[in-house]
Amino acid sequence: MDFRAALLEQTNSFGELIAAGDPATPVTTCGDWTLKQLFRHVGRGNRWAAQIVAERRHEPLDPREVRDGRPPEDQAAALDWLRGGAQLLLNAVDGVGAGTKVWTFLGPRAAGWWVRRRVHEMALHRADAALALGQPFDLPPELAADALSEWIELAAVQAGRHGLPIERGRTLHLHATDDSLGGVGEWMITSTEEGIDWTHEHGKGDVAVRGPVKDLLLAVTRRRALADSGLEAFGATEIWDRWLEQTPF
Repeated sequence: MDFRAALLEQTNSFGELIAAGDPATPVTTCGDWTLKQLFRHVGRGNRWAAQIVAERRHEPLDPREVRDGRPPEDQAAALDWLRGGAQLLLNAVDGVGAGTKVWTFLGPRAAGWWVRRRVHEMALHRADAALALGQPFDLPPELAADALSEWIELAAVQAGRHGLPIERGRTLHLHATDDSLGGVGEWMITSTEEGIDWTHEHGKGDVAVRGPVKDLLLAVTRRRALADSGLEAFGATEIWDRWLEQTPF
């Protein structure tokens, strides 16, 4: 998957969506934020990641110290600022080398890790904006599937930070119905003695949730409640509820 191209595409789509809305529109999936605050958060986030990479940092960067971290008031200039931040990240990765280790909130990772992370951050916040504006949200199935895999990876690495998201020995199965995904359209998530483990495989979980991958992604990331998602759920749904409660990042 070309994450570099995806970052630029998702950034452009996000910017166009925000530009078409009232900046004061509440974004209910992001607490008490407005579209204006969401736009600033996303745009500054790319510049934050770019600065971490460019400076080869091994410690976190205070968001208040991000260079040019606030968008201009002029809308056209603000959109240029947004797009420029995504390009800054790509340039920073090229400058230090994609394999160079830098700080991330999961520990040291290759600089190229930030491109994939920011793609999925951008896509999910584009969903936030679309939901706030009552606009449709779509995402290529392959990108949505990778975003879902990344979310599960984050949950696995951070398991226990907010409480174990699945009880020991229990399993959660996610099944995307998109024909194009094949084997990467299923996720079996298991709680073991070592922590959270997951694989792309078919199987019978203690709870299973099934439907289009875009809708699975929105449900797993708590953008849309299971009851409102059109997804099918089978088995012990309290396991699903616990997963959502314990993966709030």
